[in-house]
Amino acid sequence: MAQPDETHDEALFSWLKSANQHPDFPIQNLPMGVFKTRDLPPRCGVAIGDEIIDLAKLATSSPFDGLAGEALSTLTGKTLNPFIQLPRSYSAAFRLALSRSLRAGSRLEAIVRETLISKHDVEMCLPCSIGDYTDFYTSIHHATAVGKLFRPDNPLLPNYKWLPIGYHGRASSVVVSGQQVYRPNGQVLRPNSNEPVMLPSEKLDYEAELGIFIGCPSPQFSPLEIEQAEKHFFGVCMLNDWSARDIQAWEYQPLGPFLSKNFVTSISPWIVTAEALIPFRVQPTKYSDRPYVAALNSPFNTSNGGLDIQMRVSLRTAQMKASNEAPVTLSKTSFKHAYWTVAQMISHHTTTGCNLNAGDLFGSGTQSGPEPEEAGSLLELTEGGKKPLTLPNGEQRTFLEDGDEIILSGFCISSSGLRIGIGNVSGQIASTTPGPGAPMFSGQSL
Repeated sequence: MAQPDETHDEALFSWLKSANQHPDFPIQNLPMGVFKTRDLPPRCGVAIGDEIIDLAKLATSSPFDGLAGEALSTLTGKTLNPFIQLPRSYSAAFRLALSRSLRAGSRLEAIVRETLISKHDVEMCLPCSIGDYTDFYTSIHHATAVGKLFRPDNPLLPNYKWLPIGYHGRASSVVVSGQQVYRPNGQVLRPNSNEPVMLPSEKLDYEAELGIFIGCPSPQFSPLEIEQAEKHFFGVCMLNDWSARDIQAWEYQPLGPFLSKNFVTSISPWIVTAEALIPFRVQPTKYSDRPYVAALNSPFNTSNGGLDIQMRVSLRTAQMKASNEAPVTLSKTSFKHAYWTVAQMISHHTTTGCNLNAGDLFGSGTQSGPEPEEAGSLLELTEGGKKPLTLPNGEQRTFLEDGDEIILSGFCISSSGLRIGIGNVSGQIASTTPGPGAPMFSGQSL
């Protein structure tokens, strides 16, 4: 598997001043996305410092040769799909060429500088056309905590440690960060009642997840061995799988969640590529009583299959916003605690011969750490609503109220302090569903 190369050198210095020591988008990151402006239609870009490289404009200069040049030629449209379906060798070559063009002293500085657009002048779009969305359940700490709420005598079901649990979600309702989240209506069974009633969800929750994008497609009826799975991993984003817990409690038996999760899933706008994440690969967390499943194990996965991606959840209520108060942090955790790795999710998904397509999106499932304060949902933090959270301004929350804004953020940080951001995904709760054409609530957080 790929090892760190010159693009990961922490001493790299860019001619673009805002990129140097940038907390999210230094030259070592180079995440990819799609943006538009008042004058330009959706187009592919790369974030660097406080700027975005317009790749369609860069391509007109044909600055790169070989695989990098071929890769750039696929980035002139309105989605990343033509690029991410290429073998990983193309994305690696493109990353290397782009990194060199951004370094201090590059002969391509003038050409690249002409393509820059300020991040403040753009509106972000979904980074690619998402054909399918699968949500997994990879955090054993989340699975156990939720299980204790509903099945205290049997919190973790027998199959959990043998395979990555997942279900097929709704790709049509995946939205980019910044879009309003409208409180869903659904059937809810009230306490001490035998019949459900239709009403707006009173237990609206967030789920802090990592989004995983599939790159190179796989053929149908051709299962991917775990050694092959990494080749189909393109990159990651932050993902909030909004959940209506009261609707879910009534509908989930026997087939699992449906309307309680299909109304919206929010993702951050930038995809941090698998190449950028190489220095942050770690040994997956070891669990002492874990059974050995040969099909889901390999030497690389055992030694470097994990990802140390820090995740934070913040809340800003309507009252806090009116008082100009900063968001309050609800929890912090890391994806390194996940029971199942990215490669295991990909390989398992294809076991039956299911094919994967470029742009398919996986959700990691709610990520929670071993400590209670590392929980990735209000369901866990409030123990199902039994223990309200008291915020610094005196407000209390069991579940989300109208006007609340949730911000999920992610980043990786090296032992010497170099940080690359995964990005932010935010959404604000509104009271009712307005119909088609739902507006953005207050701009976007990159």
